[in-house]
Amino acid sequence: QVQLVESGGGLVQPGGSLRLSCAASGSIFSISTMGWYRQAPGKQRELVAAITTSGTTNYADSLKGRFFISRDKAKNTVYLQMNSLKPEDTAVYYCRATIYSGSAYWGQGTQVSVSS
Repeated sequence: QVQLVESGGGLVQPGGSLRLSCAASGSIFSISTMGWYRQAPGKQRELVAAITTSGTTNYADSLKGRFFISRDKAKNTVYLQMNSLKPEDTAVYYCRATIYSGSAYWGQGTQVSVSS
């Protein structure tokens, strides 16, 4: 079992920045990949970015250059740095951990709202 707790969401003006954190606990040595997904109202959940244990990253094409994922292994935490935020980035952001068996765990989500 893996438990994930997200933090760092909130309300920000267009053009601003936020950093989300996702702290993992439990069977952390079974985790192969951690990632961030988001779900806007009325839309499907979509991949934002992911990072493997070896540090390989993957981003949604539309977010490359604005969003950056990083991982602090010592703290069992993954971060999502979001820059130049736009109103269309408004969504609930979820952390996901995939373990080597293929199973996935989700956090509870954190709301990000971009509005003036």
